[in-house]
Amino acid sequence: MNIALLQILPEQTLEGNLQKGIEACRRAKEQGADIALFPEMWSVGYRIPEDFQALKQSAIETGSPFVTRFGTLARELDMAIGITLLEKHEPLPRNTLCLFDRFGRMVLSYAKVHTCDFGDECRLSPGDDFYVAELDTARGPVKIGAMICYDREFPESARILMLKGAELILVPNACPMEINRLSQLRARAFENMVGIATVNYPAGQPDCNGHSSAFDGIAYRPGEPGSRDTLVVEAGESEGIYMAAFPLKELRDYRKHEVHGNAYRYPQKYAILTSETIDEPFIRPDFGLNRKPGPSTQAGGR
Repeated sequence: MNIALLQILPEQTLEGNLQKGIEACRRAKEQGADIALFPEMWSVGYRIPEDFQALKQSAIETGSPFVTRFGTLARELDMAIGITLLEKHEPLPRNTLCLFDRFGRMVLSYAKVHTCDFGDECRLSPGDDFYVAELDTARGPVKIGAMICYDREFPESARILMLKGAELILVPNACPMEINRLSQLRARAFENMVGIATVNYPAGQPDCNGHSSAFDGIAYRPGEPGSRDTLVVEAGESEGIYMAAFPLKELRDYRKHEVHGNAYRYPQKYAILTSETIDEPFIRPDFGLNRKPGPSTQAGGR
């Protein structure tokens, strides 16, 4: 299963991002992609205006011509496309991924649950849940889930997707990718026995540095001593299309006999994870940010 990580710089307009996005998808198909994935909030190039009126004006609906054009393109190319956008929503816009299958059907719409409320995303509405969809590809069906950027920092995100049946997790991103964030993705893949594909903006986009990556989640392979490096690909900082090839049949076989994922969990002992009555061990810093009109402080990194 080949996933094209579209590590590309945005244009300054919605139309510019549409045309550049179409061109990138065509190039991805030429390179053998089954799925093409955009970085976070491609429709606006991850720009979140401080002015609430400007913010709402820059948001678009999931049924807008911009989004549906990628559905048409997916059907034309016989390739799935994960397009990202600032979604029109009340009371405030959302950070959203829409996944089209190769027939142009929208099979998944996911809004970022863990919004960065310590930064500009305090002006966005968080999503409600994590979803998994069966994606029909030319190589057969695959169960796909999604996280967006800061979601990766919460083990619960990937764990819920695994419990709902995800085999591959798509992760649009817009932040500096370094050893610790890459290690989070490696861990999410290892502990849940899932493939994870992450696409970031390249250097040149504010607060981004490329290093899109993919991990196949197969830590042990019969006949090989010890554990193996699950890294499939890690891009550099430059703009480009980077292909991640996931061995799906091997991953499925691995999930049948290994001890990770859901094999030895004790959910009856995890009640504290969903309790809202305990004393918080950490206090959220007060950056003076909230979801109402007012000045903003960028807290750097998501």
